[in-house]
Amino acid sequence: MNLRSRRLRLAFVLAAVLLLAGGSLGYVLHARHRERPLRQAAADASFGLEEPGLYFRDAATGRVARQPGQDAARVTGGPSCDRFHTAGEHALCLRGLPGTPARTEALVLDRRLREVRRVTVPGIPNRARVSASGQLLSWTTFATGDSYATSAFSTRTSILDLRTGYLVKSMEQIPLTLDGVRHHRPDVNYWGVTFARDDNLFYATVSTGGRTYLVEGDLRNWSAKALRENVECPSLSPDGTRVAFKKRVSDDLRAPWRLYVLDLATLREHPTAEPHGVDDQAAWLDDSTLAYALPGGDGRAQDIWSVPADGPGAPRLLVTGGSSPATVRGTS
Repeated sequence: MNLRSRRLRLAFVLAAVLLLAGGSLGYVLHARHRERPLRQAAADASFGLEEPGLYFRDAATGRVARQPGQDAARVTGGPSCDRFHTAGEHALCLRGLPGTPARTEALVLDRRLREVRRVTVPGIPNRARVSASGQLLSWTTFATGDSYATSAFSTRTSILDLRTGYLVKSMEQIPLTLDGVRHHRPDVNYWGVTFARDDNLFYATVSTGGRTYLVEGDLRNWSAKALRENVECPSLSPDGTRVAFKKRVSDDLRAPWRLYVLDLATLREHPTAEPHGVDDQAAWLDDSTLAYALPGGDGRAQDIWSVPADGPGAPRLLVTGGSSPATVRGTS
């Protein structure tokens, strides 16, 4: 091999090394850039759940914010979440992870919004609930599809008991009684859990055979029974007497549901004064007021509204560009 050939070969080798090095550097920089949102997802040190107010996911930042009062400016600085809920001593933050297949990270946080536990599950973040004590948490993800309004979806709902550390990975394990008979079907789906104050009784939606039902569950006895049909995303009132839910009233996929309230003692229901379709698990601000998200004026971000639970009255805008509302009350 002559000198010119050796120089050409050396130049090719050097170019290849530089190309590989540049590619590795580019990959590292890309990985760092990709990890940056996760590193910034933690709450600011000064932001916690000690202050009373309405906590929610801020659409502009994707982070949890607080609105101290109706006319007060929102305070930002919470963790990045796709779904959020808080009660008692804990909060639950759901956020989708990048890549395919879809996965969700469920973060259990304390009142300073510091991580207590992390669980990764398949699917897209959808529903989050914390019991009044903060000791029971539940989350729902879409395993396939992207809407309850279609039949092409499958859900996975988990329950985490912080008292024991036990995780129910899928509620489909819970024996279901339907019309007084033990129900066995492969199409059973649960979603939208809400807990009673005793941290044992719960309510949820179950779907099977093309129908949806409100179920009452008992964790100690490991059982669930259907109470009535056409109830989705229940939310138990603070006094434990009523359930707010979305009821299918139309086959129009643009607005198939309306927001209703069910009296558990009589199983009688009534619509709220909200005239628009509600695709949300409503939150009780108190024993007489519901909060929920509706599509905003821009057609993309959501706004948070409230409405009286007893039926009469009118909806009221609480937060522009927000979702996942949860009330935190003062300790005094």
